[in-house]
Amino acid sequence: MGILAGCFHSSTRLREFNRKESELTTMKHFKKISELHEALGVKPPENPLFSTAYGERGACDGNTVIEFTSDFYIIGFKKLRSGSMHYGKTKYDHDLGSMSFVKPQQKVVFKNVQLEEKGFLIIIHQDFLPGTLLHNEVRKYGYFDYEVNEALHLSPSEEDIIWNLYFSIEKEYHNNTDELSKAIIVSHLDSLLKYAQRFYKRQFINRKELTGSTVTKFNTLLTAHFEERKTTNIGLPTVSLMAEKLHISSRYLSDLLKQETGKTALELIHLFLIAEAKNLLTEGELNVTQISNLLGFENVTYFSRLFRKEVGITPNQYKGNSNSLN
Repeated sequence: MGILAGCFHSSTRLREFNRKESELTTMKHFKKISELHEALGVKPPENPLFSTAYGERGACDGNTVIEFTSDFYIIGFKKLRSGSMHYGKTKYDHDLGSMSFVKPQQKVVFKNVQLEEKGFLIIIHQDFLPGTLLHNEVRKYGYFDYEVNEALHLSPSEEDIIWNLYFSIEKEYHNNTDELSKAIIVSHLDSLLKYAQRFYKRQFINRKELTGSTVTKFNTLLTAHFEERKTTNIGLPTVSLMAEKLHISSRYLSDLLKQETGKTALELIHLFLIAEAKNLLTEGELNVTQISNLLGFENVTYFSRLFRKEVGITPNQYKGNSNSLN
C-alpha cells in the first residue's frame, strides 16, 4: 500500500501536501483515516474506521517529511535503515525491530525515513472502539503514553507472535466487513496489546541491567531538587519534571519504577518528601510551617495531610515524639 509507520511513497500529492503544510501555522489534524490515506497518496481504506498496511524494504525514498495529529490509535512495527521519527522533541533512531503506539491527539513527525526490512501499520479510529471490549481496555495500556524513543524492541520469538497476530487481523480486514469480522479483529487486537504489555515488562527487566537502576537516578534527581529548593524558589518535584530530566515520558518513568520498586513515581516522590520531613522534624530547628515551606508545599495543610497519610500521625505529633526521645 505504500504506507508504513512513517514510510510513505514519495508522490506529487505528498510533496504538495508537505509544501502546503509548511505554509500553515497550524498542524494538520486528520479526523478520517481516508484523509490520511489521501494525503499520503495511497488507496482509500476498506473500512472507514480501521485499516492495516504492510510494506517491504525499499517502499520509501527517504526524502519525505510529515507532521500530524489524528483521531486514531496507530500501532506500527518497523526497522529503520535511516532517518528519524519524533514525538514532540523526542527522537527515535533505533535500528532494531520495534513497535510504537500512538494515541489520538498525539503529535507525530515522520522525517526522511527509510526501512531496513518489512513492517506493518494498524490504524484504529477511536469511533471503532465503542461497544467493544477494547473501548475501556485500551486506556489501561500505558505504553500509548510513551514517547517514540521508548518503543518496544522485540526478540525474534516475540516478533513471530506479533506477526502472526498482524496477519490474522489483516485477513479479517480484507474480508467482507460485518459484526463477526469486527469481533474477530478486536479479539486479535486485544491479544496483540496484551502481548505488548507482557513484552514491555521483559524489556524493563533487561534494560535495568543495561542502563543501571532508574530508581537510583530518580532519587539522585530528587536530592538535587531538594538542595536547589534551599536557595531557589521552586515548588514540589513533579513526575513530569523528573521524567523530563531523565529524558523519558512520565508514564514510562512510572511504569519503569513500578517494575523496579513496586511503587509509582508519585509514590516515590511522596516517600522522599516524608523522609526529608522526618529528618527536619527530628532535628527540631524548624517548625512544621517552615519545614512545609522548605520542602516546597504551597500550604501547610496539604503537607500535614500527606504526612499523616504516610506516617499515621501528624507532623507535630512526630516532632513531639522525637523530642521526647532526645
